[in-house]
Parts: sequence; C-alpha cells; structure tokens
Amino acid sequence: MRLALIRHGQTDWNVAGRMQGRTNIPLNAAGRAQASDLARALIDGEPWDAVVSSPLTRASMTAEVLANQLKLGAVLPVAELVERSFGAAEGISPAEALERWPDRQYPDMEGAQAVAARASRALERIAECRPQQRVLAVSHGSFIRHLLAHVAGTRVEHIPRIGNVEMSMLSRDADGRWSVDTVAGVSLAM
Repeated sequence: MRLALIRHGQTDWNVAGRMQGRTNIPLNAAGRAQASDLARALIDGEPWDAVVSSPLTRASMTAEVLANQLKLGAVLPVAELVERSFGAAEGISPAEALERWPDRQYPDMEGAQAVAARASRALERIAECRPQQRVLAVSHGSFIRHLLAHVAGTRVEHIPRIGNVEMSMLSRDADGRWSVDTVAGVSLAM
C-alpha cells in the first residue's frame, strides 16, 4: 500500500502567519489554485485509487479538488487526520505564542503523545478502509510532521516543515509495517 500525505492548500491565516490548529479556516484563492496545480501534476504521474481527508474545511476543499480532477470518486473523511489542537495559541502568531508561553505548552493544546497515538489510528483506519490501494490523504502540517516522526521512530524536530500542498510518501509492507519514503518530496535522512 502507498500513502501520499498532502498538506492542504494555502489559507489567509497561513499568509498572516497565524496558528490555525483546529480552527476551521477555508482555502483562499491561492490555496484553491495550488490544489488544482497539484491535481494537474498528479494526472501524469503514478495512478491513485482514492482520496481521504481531515474533516477541516481547508483540507476537505483541497481533497475535493484532487478527487474531482483525478476522477477518484467521493472523498472519505477520516476524523483522525484532523490538525493538532494548539488550544489557546490558535489565531495568534508563533512569535506571540512563544512570548506568552516560552515553554510552548499552550493551555488546552493536544499533547505530542496523543497526536502520535491518533496518527497510528489514522494509518490503520486508512489501511482498513482502502486496503492495498494507493491513497492520497489530505491533512495538516503539524499533524503530518508528528505522523512521519512516529512512523520513522524519530523526534518531530527531525522532520522538516512541510509547505502547502507538499506531499510526503509512506509505504506499508505485507506485514502491515509503515515506512517513510519521502518528506515533502525529499528522502528522510536518519
């Protein structure tokens, strides 16, 4: 099984440098164009069987563009792909959040271990719903980094930041073990 993790397209909060977390922000015009450009690039590449998505609007809008242009049918929502909650820090800049909470422990933030556990559940749910398929999964930057770190057995700080509509590839072997092939198109150096 192959899984492409794709960060959603651009939002106005991305442009403004605001932490989104679970705040439900839609794509802006540039984000919709990014999703369309990615779909056109994927048409000429390896074939895909399905699209799954976080339920947040910015991810589901990106997924819908991909599914429509690639003619992959309905997008399957996967609740576990939702972005990490940044609690009280959502809506402010990372610099302001660091000023308020120098230890980066934002009130009501979802913990890293909880994100990793949810990432495992997301992978297993996708494998269960789309066994042996090649799946595009649209999610969010922080969540994707935590998922990749969990699969690679490394710290999230060792996973590079992921830009809008960048793809990271995972494979699942016959024994059900996942491995990271690329992070944002680049091999993961461990």
